[in-house]
Amino acid sequence: MKKSRSLTTYILLIVGLVILINIISERFFFRWDLTADHRYSLSQATKNIVKDLDQMATVTVYFTEDLPAQYSNVRNDIKDLLIEYSNRAHGHLDFEFINPNESEAMEKQAVGEKIQPVVVNVREKDQVKQQRAYMGAVVKVNNEKEVIPLIQSSEGLEYQLSSALKKLSVSDKPKIAFLTGQGEQTQNTMQQVMQQLSVLYDVSAVELTDYCDLRNFKTVMLVAPVDSFSQGAFNALDKYLDNGGNIVIAINRVTGDFSTAQAVGLTTGLEGWLADKGILVEENFVIDQQCGSVGVEENMMGFKVRTNKPFPYFPLSSNFADHPATKGLEQVFFPLVSNIVYEGNDADVVFTSLVKSSAKAGLQTPPLTFEVQRNWTINDFPMKDLTLVASWEKGMSKIVVFGSGNFAVNQQGQQVHPDNVSLFTNAIDWLSDDTGLIELRTKGITARPLDELEDGTKTLLKWLNFLLPIVLVLIYALLQSQKRKFQRMRRMHPRQL
Repeated sequence: MKKSRSLTTYILLIVGLVILINIISERFFFRWDLTADHRYSLSQATKNIVKDLDQMATVTVYFTEDLPAQYSNVRNDIKDLLIEYSNRAHGHLDFEFINPNESEAMEKQAVGEKIQPVVVNVREKDQVKQQRAYMGAVVKVNNEKEVIPLIQSSEGLEYQLSSALKKLSVSDKPKIAFLTGQGEQTQNTMQQVMQQLSVLYDVSAVELTDYCDLRNFKTVMLVAPVDSFSQGAFNALDKYLDNGGNIVIAINRVTGDFSTAQAVGLTTGLEGWLADKGILVEENFVIDQQCGSVGVEENMMGFKVRTNKPFPYFPLSSNFADHPATKGLEQVFFPLVSNIVYEGNDADVVFTSLVKSSAKAGLQTPPLTFEVQRNWTINDFPMKDLTLVASWEKGMSKIVVFGSGNFAVNQQGQQVHPDNVSLFTNAIDWLSDDTGLIELRTKGITARPLDELEDGTKTLLKWLNFLLPIVLVLIYALLQSQKRKFQRMRRMHPRQL
């Protein structure tokens, strides 16, 4: 009877403890983030943005319930993230979850907020059926709103929410300019870049003339000019730099016509203006063994087959300096890029190579013909660590130079690689912004594919994954056996023990 009461008391204590823990966890949310890239921890940028909210912000999440686990986990991550936002907002942020599939009225509300449904596969009773699902959010501040129409992954979620809050809450955005007049790329041809820049900046187009006044702009951009510059335009740039201005220059020193496979050099005068500051953008092509590919049609047994051939004129770089402009990047694609060299002797200048080629690279000087079918060998890449992107600093003035003018341009409506966009916008942020979103933009889940591991490491991990749970179970069983054996011996020989 006594043992029965003890067991009941023990069970009641456990149940009470579980209930108490659940109550505390509802009121006080916390978690430990043991991931290498701190993917579950709020960045300092987010903490500052949420803390500085002086108006009420609301986040309405439209998310279909009872979806497959991969989407349910995303819903849970959104909820956890918003709880942390709310805890740090001191009453200035509230959120709610709505299941649009509950009723037709809820579904109309979601569609009215520009949350578009997607079709997902749901398994029920050994059958797969398709279901309309909503996975989006609407952020509102002071009657203005930003819509996140689709959230299918936790990666980049914090940036989406924090940038939406920043965009809605900031009242006086820094001004930056796309300079025009020499055939440069503009906002219309850089849609992905513009989408990110519009979060923090007031972006406008300004024609670079002999007498233009650039003093009101935090940073100005020259992207892929093709026409010659006047001396008055260079004087305007010099005056802007002397007053502490910042310039981003993406320059093409070479160009290629893929319909004829011919490549030539390009001169606008901008390269001479840079050379006066010690920055030499050479008239050459950087070729790299680590590169992208081009599609080639080949005849195989009488049939035309399209295959991909490595094209060293399209370097893929993952060789980055430890710098805010390159933080969080994994790989950047450069179509037709030139080498950058610093030849200045000004002791007040700080020159930094931000992005370099791989350890197997080379240089080719135009004019030349692209040899798509060429079988490249290791002897074609005798050089290493050629500079593709660099920064120049003197006093309060800074210049970031890209050796490729089109690496972040949406050519013919094609999407640009995300890291290309991030590199360009990171450079703008480094020159113009101090909110910390530069770090948050590239925060995400770092890819660590097993294919890149050595065979021995993969084998070790495989057996460790298989044997470790078994070993832990055996150790636990051994300890329990020893514990019971000791208890029996104590009952049999109480005085000796």
